[in-house]
Amino acid sequence: MKTERNGERPLKFTKMQGAGNDYIYINGFTEKVENPADLAIKLSNRNFGIGSDGLVLILPSESGDFKMRMFNSDGSESEMCGNASRCVGKYVYENGLTDKTEINLETGAGIKILKLHVESGRVDKVTVDMGEPILQPYLIPVTLNGEEVVSVPLKIDNVEYKITCVSMGNPHAVVFTKGIDQLKLTELGPKFENNPIFPKRTNTEFIEILDRSTLKMRVWERGAGETLACGTGACASLVAAVLNGFSERKATLQLLGGNLEIEWNEGTNHVFMTGSAVTVFEGILTL
Repeated sequence: MKTERNGERPLKFTKMQGAGNDYIYINGFTEKVENPADLAIKLSNRNFGIGSDGLVLILPSESGDFKMRMFNSDGSESEMCGNASRCVGKYVYENGLTDKTEINLETGAGIKILKLHVESGRVDKVTVDMGEPILQPYLIPVTLNGEEVVSVPLKIDNVEYKITCVSMGNPHAVVFTKGIDQLKLTELGPKFENNPIFPKRTNTEFIEILDRSTLKMRVWERGAGETLACGTGACASLVAAVLNGFSERKATLQLLGGNLEIEWNEGTNHVFMTGSAVTVFEGILTL
């Protein structure tokens, strides 16, 4: 173990990914991070840092078993990340912070319930109760009128896109289209993210309907750019597909980083997400 010298301080971290959505995880019970926003920018750089979609702090909680704070690669803090929450469940169980297989995780979007699927002492998959989708425009938020924003035209560069807006604790604009592999997301994504109708910016999902139980997705994440997966985005996309009559209430979302199983339960109105959680590597930084 490295010791502090000449003002340098060692910081232990774990790199994890869920469906290719990769974050750097730091155990806030044993490690101290003074400026997580700046650290997220520094460590997320894929050329000069560790490389990730952001930084996640695992912390004590007064209202749950654990608390998650998540920072995007640009340093902005996000309310919730479904893929990151699954990895938090795996981390706390496999590192002996809990022996529970059902965990209450405090997030910026409220308490999320994690159900761990454990095989031979290891967490293989995690099901997250993502709660009820938020559809009221002023709560998402999006500055459009009506009780819901379903298939509403939005013009970007003189091209009309129809958006369906959903919040899963963070804002999403879902666009159904064909040929998503050909979309130039580095050009298109920022124009959705920073459109003035989204006061807090937005995540944007581009969805291709393969059949009523299979959706293909690409995502532009607020503060991170295009990523291989977005758990809240997959949930929002399934809800949007149901609202538009394109999908059953349970479907497989095919993302660039892998598949997620999403269900919008009719009885509880909650959205459930099941997917993998993988430890990539661990290390020690000197700051």
